[in-house]
Amino acid sequence: MIVSLKWLREYVDFSLSAEELTHRLTMVGLEIEGYHSLYPNLDKVITGRVESVRPHPSADRLKVCRVFDGNRTYSVVCGAPNVRDGAVVALALPGAELPGGMDLGETTIRGELSQGMLCSMKELEMGEDAAGIWLLPPDTPLGIPIDKAARVDDTIIEVSVTPNRGDCLSVIGIAREIAAITGRPLQYPRITLQETGPPVSSLSSVTIEDPDGCPRYAARIVEGIKVGPSPGWLKSRLESVGLRSINNIVDVTNYVLMELGQPLHAFDFDRLRENRIVVRKAFGGERFTTLDGTERELFDDTLLICDGVGPVAIAGIMGGLNSEIESETTRVLIESAYFQPRSIRRTSKKLGLRTESSYRFERGVDPEGVIRAVDRAAQLMFEVGGGSIARGIIDVYPSPVSMPAIIMRVDRVNRFLGIELKASEAADILRSIEMQVEELDGGLLRVVPPAFRADITREVDLSEEIARLAGYDRIPVTYPKAGLQAASVDLHLKTREEVKFALQGAGFYEVLNYSFISTGALKKLRYTPEDMRLQPVCIMNPLSEELEVMRTTLLPGILNAVRFNLDRRNEDLRIFELSKVFLPRADELLPEEPHHLAGAMTGKRFPQLLYGGEDEVDYTDVKGVVEMILGLFNVEQVLYSGEELPPYLDSACAASLYCSGSHVGALGRLHPGVEESFDFKKPVYVFRLDFEKLYAMRRPRSLFKSLPKFPSVVRDMALIADEDLAVGTLLDFIWKQKEPLIEQVDVFDIYKSRQLGEGKRSIGYRLVYRAPDRSLTDEEVNEMHLRLVNNVLNTFDVSLR
Repeated sequence: MIVSLKWLREYVDFSLSAEELTHRLTMVGLEIEGYHSLYPNLDKVITGRVESVRPHPSADRLKVCRVFDGNRTYSVVCGAPNVRDGAVVALALPGAELPGGMDLGETTIRGELSQGMLCSMKELEMGEDAAGIWLLPPDTPLGIPIDKAARVDDTIIEVSVTPNRGDCLSVIGIAREIAAITGRPLQYPRITLQETGPPVSSLSSVTIEDPDGCPRYAARIVEGIKVGPSPGWLKSRLESVGLRSINNIVDVTNYVLMELGQPLHAFDFDRLRENRIVVRKAFGGERFTTLDGTERELFDDTLLICDGVGPVAIAGIMGGLNSEIESETTRVLIESAYFQPRSIRRTSKKLGLRTESSYRFERGVDPEGVIRAVDRAAQLMFEVGGGSIARGIIDVYPSPVSMPAIIMRVDRVNRFLGIELKASEAADILRSIEMQVEELDGGLLRVVPPAFRADITREVDLSEEIARLAGYDRIPVTYPKAGLQAASVDLHLKTREEVKFALQGAGFYEVLNYSFISTGALKKLRYTPEDMRLQPVCIMNPLSEELEVMRTTLLPGILNAVRFNLDRRNEDLRIFELSKVFLPRADELLPEEPHHLAGAMTGKRFPQLLYGGEDEVDYTDVKGVVEMILGLFNVEQVLYSGEELPPYLDSACAASLYCSGSHVGALGRLHPGVEESFDFKKPVYVFRLDFEKLYAMRRPRSLFKSLPKFPSVVRDMALIADEDLAVGTLLDFIWKQKEPLIEQVDVFDIYKSRQLGEGKRSIGYRLVYRAPDRSLTDEEVNEMHLRLVNNVLNTFDVSLR
């Protein structure tokens, strides 16, 4: 909301500076975004008098002028045809920055020094005249800023109004707050009407078919009006609050909108078929062309303003081309109405159409201010357009809006705020913002809020009004007294934090993505149509098509983050996300919300090495990360398998992950088709883990293990095996023998040669034996080791080397 300081002073007499005023408004709950001069770029444009004019010696169309500003004389080269001796002009001095972006400085034009510029009104954006320089009245004082000389010096204040304070979306609304904090009376605009036309009831009528959507509709008619440019005062007033002048009739409706906060609409009365107004809901599929030239398909809950045949406006939002004011218009019907806020908000959102009118109707306008606004508009239209005002007013108000009577306990308010106010003081504060207050016995007040304060419905609302107007500085600073008790440790949260910390230590960055994604992003992962992850929970009112469903996997967000970084040449990347996914459940309204962990790696393995480090990440890197995570959970029976791979992974470089026989995730390189769909130009490796399953399988980790007191005994087992026999298969088998004295098993050698035979290789395992309570003898170690070797030889097609 933009307001003019000069405009505010017309309704409340106050002497506060702009800085003091904005501070006081902030302290009563209005957020002030800032304030500035109406013409901030004209601080170095002053008035001056042309002392002499002589032709430029080197240019036929230029003149050299001597301009006096009351203290100093400047030499200025000018080409304007109307420059003359004695003229008072607008002089832009060196250092001035004109509205068009031109920075002035001293310069030499064809050998003559020019110490500034004589400006036209258009160059200063203070008018449309560009035929010559701006000639000011001869008695204008010299050396004063041009905006002060033209009497357009003003301060503009930008106010951010919260949704519950629709009453402040007008100059009168802000002036009402100023009157309350300064104790000065609020002066509403004086309205006097000369009704010389025929009775309005003989010209038109209004029928409300939907009183819920339109509780009140008022109208006046002005005949014999002349449409034309607005007078200067009206143009400048609208421009000061950021509105463009259109014509005198439309400008009046915009003026009243900004002055009183009541949106109005002016119809060409002769273009209203049957010369009457009908307020009804649209028929399903009905189409209508609004003032912006767009044909719109309406919904069956869209409130319409119609004439005797069809729609002429979308109620509270925008009028139609078929009834707009034109240069030939001579009769105008002025609409002033109160529309149900939810109806306007719903229609505006459905149509994607927001206007100054809908912005105010959505927040609620004053139903009792409808008549004042239409009378004010009729008065101003008569002043700027002539004609005659029809006698009387059409006011259809089938269900008057009533405000609640609230009983306020002054002692309760004092306890609530921690202050001491008398009932009379509280009553005066509330009356200052136009509330009706009746003092009752026992420190009670009976308060009826004005109709423009629909947000006041409870005693606590009145307490808030007293707090902000009495002054927050009157409320003492106190600290709450409460017993503190440490909350129990959330092990799930603690484990999540440990996983995040470990990944960050491994060089990963955590990303936080929206829980909403698009169905297109899920389809890029090549899931089959029957896969439950392609049946996500849909958002009823999505912000956009990219955020239309709840995610069933973290990978779309991860991969979009990868693409975002690669597009910006951040090509060495390690990111992860540990968050919830939303999996639909059969016959259940709400989805399951387990935590999943997903990450991605691409680029160099060691991106920041000074020398070398050109190796790219591969499967072993992502597998190492997964093994680190599994180590945090201390899970058992880990198996990497090429079976049941998810469709988004390349089967030649990927694995499914099982722990204790349960599938807990997958890892590997993205499928080429997925890489292409995300426009990746280099390999990307990902992992996805079911955090909930891993958390359920977690085992406590030993925080301390004493150093061994007795020596170990080492034995080697060198086996000749087929190449397709996995090294880990034999390793797992050895551990499963559960020999109690085996402390460690490592692979120390893998060897191939022609002597071993085609398709054969030698695998060397080193076994470490140790007893916690004694030194082992060779005999008992040899016995255990021989038993273990025989079990291996009997189970697998291998031989000793």
